[in-house]
Amino acid sequence: MPSRYPVVGGFEQSARQYDRLVGINPGYHRALRRSARRLHLPDDGRGLRLLDAGCGTGASTAALLRIAPRAHIVATDASANMLAQAERKSWPDKVEFVHAPLDGLEEAGVRGPFDGIMAAYLLRNLSDPDAGLRVLRELLAPGARLALHEFSVRNRPVSRLVWSAVCWSVIIPAGELSTRGSGIHPYLWRSVLRFDSTEQLAARMRRNGLVGVRLGSMSGWQRGIVHTLIGKRPETAEA
Repeated sequence: MPSRYPVVGGFEQSARQYDRLVGINPGYHRALRRSARRLHLPDDGRGLRLLDAGCGTGASTAALLRIAPRAHIVATDASANMLAQAERKSWPDKVEFVHAPLDGLEEAGVRGPFDGIMAAYLLRNLSDPDAGLRVLRELLAPGARLALHEFSVRNRPVSRLVWSAVCWSVIIPAGELSTRGSGIHPYLWRSVLRFDSTEQLAARMRRNGLVGVRLGSMSGWQRGIVHTLIGKRPETAEA
C-alpha cells in the first residue's frame, strides 16, 4: 500500500474483527442511519446514484441502503480486506463495491456526478483532508449533498474525557486483543483527539467549495463526540 495511506495497513489487519467490535458500540448503526437521513434523499432514492466513500465493511453502505433502497450505491474503500468483508454480506444488485482510495477513484472507473455522497470516518484518516474534500465536491452533482459522519471532540473538554474513557476501558483492550496488536485502536483514540473541531471542519468544507454547511448531533454516549456535517456543491459555478 503506498505510503500516503499509512493507516490502511491497520484496517487490513483488523478487517475480520471489525464488525464484531463495532457491534458492541451502542448506537453505532443508528447514528450512521441518522447521517444518511440528513442527505434528504427523495422517493427512497429512486433514480439516484449515491457514493459511499470509505465504506469499510459496509455499515455505512447498509445505512444508505436503508434510507434510499431504490438508489444505485457505489461503495469504495482503500482496504482490500475491509472491502472483502463487506462483499461477503448479502446485497441487492444495485449495490456495487470498488477497491480504490479516494484519490484513485477515477482510475478505478468511479466517476461522478453523484446525487449524494456519504463519507463516514474517512476524512480524519486522509493525509490531505482538503484534497479529499475537493475530490468529493467534484464528484457531486450541482446542488447535491455530502454527509461527513465523523468524530470531533476538539474544544469539548467533557467529550474528550468521555472519548478517552470509552477508548481505554473498552475499545483499545477489546480491539487489541482481537486484532493481535495491529495498533489501529490506539491510533483511533489519538486521531480523534487531534482532529478538527466541528467549527474547523465546517470551515474546511467551506474553504474547499461546499456551501450551506450545517451540523447535526447524535444521541446517547456519542452526543458531542460523533457528528454529521452536511454541505452542498453549489448549484452553479458562480454560487
